[in-house]
Amino acid sequence: MRTAETSLVESTSEGVRTLAFNRPDRLNALNADLFGLLLQRIREAVDDAEVKVLVITGRGKAFSAGGDLKHDKANSALLTPQQRIDRIRRLSEISLLLHRAPKPTIASIRGATAGAGMSIALACDLRIASQTAMFTTAFARGGFSGDYGISYLLHHLVGPARARELLFFSDKVSAGAALSIGLVNEVVADGDLEARTRAVASQLACGPSIALRHIKRNLNAAETGTFEEVLDLESENMVRSILTEDHEEAVQAFVEKRPPVFTGR
Repeated sequence: MRTAETSLVESTSEGVRTLAFNRPDRLNALNADLFGLLLQRIREAVDDAEVKVLVITGRGKAFSAGGDLKHDKANSALLTPQQRIDRIRRLSEISLLLHRAPKPTIASIRGATAGAGMSIALACDLRIASQTAMFTTAFARGGFSGDYGISYLLHHLVGPARARELLFFSDKVSAGAALSIGLVNEVVADGDLEARTRAVASQLACGPSIALRHIKRNLNAAETGTFEEVLDLESENMVRSILTEDHEEAVQAFVEKRPPVFTGR
């Protein structure tokens, strides 16, 4: 019997932390225990200075088919409506952390990506999909309104009209269509997914981590801030970046015509 601990596989290599859903027999459907463990592991990765990039993926043929409805119904039977609200909001920190983490986050996606699984993928900074990837919000088909930030994330990624279409109808979106509307950053052959994800993650992990953190802060501020507020923040973060050793290394490497070696200082 697979436990929550074995349902999420963690590995770290050269600054890249990978968290892989490991319920392939259930298309990596997420139950309450797995949601809780995922939240814990993401918090640990965010707080670990040695982790430069966080990758979320799924074992087997799917990224995640979303919430495990059978398990959730059984475990929610004794909870009051407010207790259920509180639980969803607490576990929704998964998406918030991925979106706001001071380091790049990547979703590496193949197969079914639905419901809360889709929300988690969209919360990452980058999404690399295999040609087998298939997306659906799924919520309306189950009589749900959606959670884990799906409304906010879709609104900002594909715009309000397309977000409404995807949530109202829960149609299936192929990898190619997802690329065309901006749901994913790139689509690769299924057999190339892991290698391409490693290459992108490694490039970011070797990058100027302080500057990348400030870039992400600027971009997140741009979602809700005014132009003037973003200009102020960009000015502050630009100077913070200039004062780093990584900036000095970049300048020196340019002069010496060699690749820079960043240390995150």
